[in-house]
Amino acid sequence: MASGEEITVCDDEVRSRYSHLEKMTDLVAVWEVALSDGVHKIEFEHGTTSGKRVVYVDGKEEIRREWMFKLVGKETFTVGATKTKAAINIDAVSGFAYEYTLEINGKSLKQYIENRLKTTNTWILSLGGTDYRIVLEKDTMDVWCNGEKMETAGEFVDDGTETHFTVADHSCCIKAVSSGKRKEGIIHTLIVDNTEIPEAVE
Repeated sequence: MASGEEITVCDDEVRSRYSHLEKMTDLVAVWEVALSDGVHKIEFEHGTTSGKRVVYVDGKEEIRREWMFKLVGKETFTVGATKTKAAINIDAVSGFAYEYTLEINGKSLKQYIENRLKTTNTWILSLGGTDYRIVLEKDTMDVWCNGEKMETAGEFVDDGTETHFTVADHSCCIKAVSSGKRKEGIIHTLIVDNTEIPEAVE
């Protein structure tokens, strides 16, 4: 660009081009939470000088509070299709330092993840070039695929139970069989088109 040239830029263009910078200037915490209907991203902004608190779930603003004079406290909201209860606790550590902790269903995120490992099984697979995340909730035997609760048909078989459903015209079955060991309990296996799918660790 030659010197002396003038460029005219309207305010709307500048705002739209740089609005994302304004949006998260006070971002203090980001969590990823695996629920049955998918993995959700939770972001929290805390303006310690302005008193602003903003909670985003999957990029969508869920809570916005301006000019909060009390800088510590709790923000509660829901996450996902099942409206899972969540809360962010804001605690003063020392001076102007703050600690942010996420609770899911009344448990710390760590406790929630440990409990979830006991109560669900998750498989990730690709069919026809599309990725699928299948989750079994062991307590209800509900099956979720990419955020949708699946229609299933359960049946008793000689060695346990089978839960049948279809994903993208592929025949799927979750077999539940006793491990024969008291501590291990029941083993759940996903079979798609007669092929066993290894369980994923989230």
